[in-house]
Amino acid sequence: MKTETVAMILAGGQGSRLGKLTKQIAKPAVPFGGNYRIIDFALSNCANSGINDVGVVTQYQPLILNEHVGNGSSWGLNRHEGGATILQPYSSIDGEKFFKGTAHAVYQNIDFIDQKNPDYVVILSGDHIYKMNYEKMLEYHKEKAASLTVGVMPVPWEDASRFGVMNTDRADRIIEFQEKPEKPKSNLASMGIYIFSWPRLKQYLVDNQSKNRKMEDFGHHVIPAYLRNSESIYAYSFKGYWKDVGTIESLWEANMEFLDPNHELNIRDKGWKVYSSNPNTTPQFLTITSKVVDSMITDGCYVAGEITHSILSHNVKVGKNSVVKDSFIMPNVVIGENVTIEKAIIGEGAQIYDGATITGTPGDIAVVGYDEEVGGYSDEK
Repeated sequence: MKTETVAMILAGGQGSRLGKLTKQIAKPAVPFGGNYRIIDFALSNCANSGINDVGVVTQYQPLILNEHVGNGSSWGLNRHEGGATILQPYSSIDGEKFFKGTAHAVYQNIDFIDQKNPDYVVILSGDHIYKMNYEKMLEYHKEKAASLTVGVMPVPWEDASRFGVMNTDRADRIIEFQEKPEKPKSNLASMGIYIFSWPRLKQYLVDNQSKNRKMEDFGHHVIPAYLRNSESIYAYSFKGYWKDVGTIESLWEANMEFLDPNHELNIRDKGWKVYSSNPNTTPQFLTITSKVVDSMITDGCYVAGEITHSILSHNVKVGKNSVVKDSFIMPNVVIGENVTIEKAIIGEGAQIYDGATITGTPGDIAVVGYDEEVGGYSDEK
């Protein structure tokens, strides 16, 4: 059966800039916004855009991510024809196992894509927070008769060196591309969203591999090769909210922005839902001593303290006289009594003992890692 479009979500990143938060978990599986994991946004965009054939390419610490995605049923992707497929590195005839880069990950999964026989492949990052209709971008790609279309948006100049940046002509054709330059010539950043005409991309990947030419990364190798060969490359401008949550500060900022009831993501929009796979747990319980202001408290939480402008993910426990302010608490965290937490991210399964104080600043967010213990006996080890 022929499929017009296949999406490949690149979800194998280590996320080293998130430090201890990704020591035991892939970045796309990091919790976000109380009920979600970061990859939920790309998966939900695919489901809402009518893209039903989705490959999820994993590599680093994939167990939680694999369990979370499953067969894609939480996103309506578990179909007889189509669905979500976990794609992990495997030993091939040439002995290669691990993916060397974004383009190499796609090359290693050519057989999966060819089974679908698509006209187009949508390449997505699994670690960005946004809503986007990929169908509209695909229509633009077709109108331009493009070989490649890149999703773009302007970013602050001080952040431009973190991204692939490009210059375009008046027709939005990309004429120059720089991958994470020290001195960027533009602040028009790639969102890591690409639509390729599949037969052409496959030819590039296969031909260069056969000639031992590097074709491992889209930013460093594929896009420059397309430019050298005068391929038809266009920029597709995105106007909505998009956040690269690749640093501690950006992850904290995105969660704090998520608390705004007028947030651009409009999480309550029934016409474009963000789906997730959530545990079946008990309702939240707020004791008589609790105080909750401007916060999100999800299912399974027990709160006996004071919560202000914060997000508590499922199954978080907060003891008496504890204060949580301007913070994001990931699932299954236990916070004891008389604890103070401010401007912090607390990782999954962490244990914060009685009397502990964890405070950060907007430029230096305090972080407690996955299953980490703070205070009490942990300080005496």
